[in-house]
Amino acid sequence: MDTQPLTTDKQNNVEGRTSSVKDIEVDRHALDQSITMFVDRNPEYYINAFHNIHETTAGIPRVFNWAAAAFGPFWAAARGIWGVFWAFLILEIIAFVQIGRGTWGELGAEATAQAERQAARAEEFLRQAQVAREAGEDPTRFETLSSNLMRAAERSRETAEAAAADAFVILMSGLVLLLVLRLVQGVWSNVVYEKQYSRWRVSPAEVPSGFRLSNLLFGVVLGLVIIPLTVYRFTIENIPDWLTSFPADPDFYGATARWLEAVIDDAARSGAGAFDGIVLLVRQILDTISLALIGTPWPVVMAVICVFAWRAAGPRVAIFTAAALAYIAFLGYWEIAMETVALVGAAVVLCVVIGIPLGIWFGKSLRAYKFAEPVLDLMQTLPAFVYLIPIIAFFGTGNPPGILATIIFGMPPVIRLTALGMRGVPDSIKEAATAFGASRWQLLKDVELPLALPSIMTGVNQTILMCLSMVVIISLIGGGGLGKVILEALQFAAKGPGLLGGFAILFVAMVIDRIVQGAFRRADQK
Repeated sequence: MDTQPLTTDKQNNVEGRTSSVKDIEVDRHALDQSITMFVDRNPEYYINAFHNIHETTAGIPRVFNWAAAAFGPFWAAARGIWGVFWAFLILEIIAFVQIGRGTWGELGAEATAQAERQAARAEEFLRQAQVAREAGEDPTRFETLSSNLMRAAERSRETAEAAAADAFVILMSGLVLLLVLRLVQGVWSNVVYEKQYSRWRVSPAEVPSGFRLSNLLFGVVLGLVIIPLTVYRFTIENIPDWLTSFPADPDFYGATARWLEAVIDDAARSGAGAFDGIVLLVRQILDTISLALIGTPWPVVMAVICVFAWRAAGPRVAIFTAAALAYIAFLGYWEIAMETVALVGAAVVLCVVIGIPLGIWFGKSLRAYKFAEPVLDLMQTLPAFVYLIPIIAFFGTGNPPGILATIIFGMPPVIRLTALGMRGVPDSIKEAATAFGASRWQLLKDVELPLALPSIMTGVNQTILMCLSMVVIISLIGGGGLGKVILEALQFAAKGPGLLGGFAILFVAMVIDRIVQGAFRRADQK
């Protein structure tokens, strides 16, 4: 009676296995079609290679790509694997240079030329010795110099001969390197190509696929231009000047520099009123902060800073702040340190007042951010010494122009991180607030800014530290503070004053950073 159920179970198991095999065959057929669409040419080979890679769990796949081994980086160019193309093109150029040096390279040519110059100089001293002998003078000095130069010329010839004898070794090293590179490409090209196939399955519109003749031609053109010129440069001794130095025209440089100077001078004259107004505004802000920090008795300022550090970041930061301020005061840096804090404070105030509204705008308008992003990149990447030049031309020298230079360098972080925080506010929360009747101002004030506040505060902290890093640089255009101490120490190579001033700047930066970071952490805990 139990035979029929057992038979039924066996039939079900057989049918299940048959169904699974059919599903596997269907999946494999679909995968084969996908690989065929991806590789375009020679699909049977790559189907077998990719399946072999999928089935290999450890070690090197047992499929060798003879096309990649034969054509090297040009195979990668044809398949759109440009990273592999450039990597192996550079490595093969090294191999070709070694082959060229060992085959026709003028090994020891420099040493030979040096030997000839030394021998010619030795002959000249011998002639001088002969002239001195005929004149009845002592020729010993000239003979000694000639003898020394002849020995030096002999050593140079030996060096040249030794270099020429190494030609076969250099040739073989180049050939071995080229062979190894081609073997590596043959072994690993399919693995790299399979990874590109995996990326292509995820985003076929962005990942190149197939065999592109245009890519192959482009790669060949690059190889024909780069390889011969590089090999020629490193294997031939006397090469044309145009190959080692760009044929620049000094007159063009002079004309361009004079034109730029004229443009800047005209802009400075025409906008003198506006520039003076900006300087006056910055000076008013700086004088206000300086009066509070320098004009107030130092015990009051020190006590206020320590209490603020205690309230904002805790007792340990307050103790560290007191110790740092004591170091600054005992070394006589109090006033110039407060001037440094005033400079940084004025720059940070302007950066925050201008940067946060711009960051809010850029966070809401992607088009505006795309337009401003190159400007922000330029502000952060352009060396500070470069934009000090137009600052001097338009605003003069002193503390206010130094603050303006600091603003250029320190404003991008607060703009970028404010925009990042605004974009990071979830759309669902904004939609919910709008559904409850929030106006655009209420949405910004009560929803977006509070949620974006951690990112905004991080940008403010980064701006403070970046403004402080400009202290030494703005001293080059007449800025005061601790940067002036460092500049004077550099000018006179005063190691002691320089280190003491550097530690003072370090402590100012650490106090500001600890207070700001502690305030952020306490705000997050609440």
